[in-house]
Amino acid sequence: MADSDTSTPRKLLPDEIHRAVGPGTALLRLQTTHSREGVLDGAWWPRSRDVATELPALIQALTAHLGPVTRVGLDTDAWEEVPTRVVVEDRVVHVDSFPVGDDTVLITRGDKDHFALLVVPPDTTPDAARDAMARAVDAGNLTQAAEILVATPPEPTTGSEESG
Repeated sequence: MADSDTSTPRKLLPDEIHRAVGPGTALLRLQTTHSREGVLDGAWWPRSRDVATELPALIQALTAHLGPVTRVGLDTDAWEEVPTRVVVEDRVVHVDSFPVGDDTVLITRGDKDHFALLVVPPDTTPDAARDAMARAVDAGNLTQAAEILVATPPEPTTGSEESG
């Protein structure tokens, strides 16, 4: 059996993934089916809530897989200083404010082709992020982004022990 014939291991992201990838790298998983019948089309795990830093890498990755992205919709309350547009590889991508919550980003390709991506919080542990991203790209997923994240909450970043 050739290596390409073996099944892909469940854990596709290495531990401590945010330190393992270089700056400007988008951590993204997309559904691999053409049916797009699930609630979500993929998942994105940004390194921070700085959308001006994170969005260009996401747009580059999506453009490589889907073609040119024209608009991004996100909840501006969930991000730091959201611009109205970003320029990526000499293309202007408009950034729209939608009350979708901090768990979803909407991507528009062309005029009416929309993709909904789960946004995994930056401080989520690698195991929880892997699980949430895998659930989001499952072709039969009928679970909303917020419900997926409730099942895989981020780890506290400071003082995980409570004083008694």
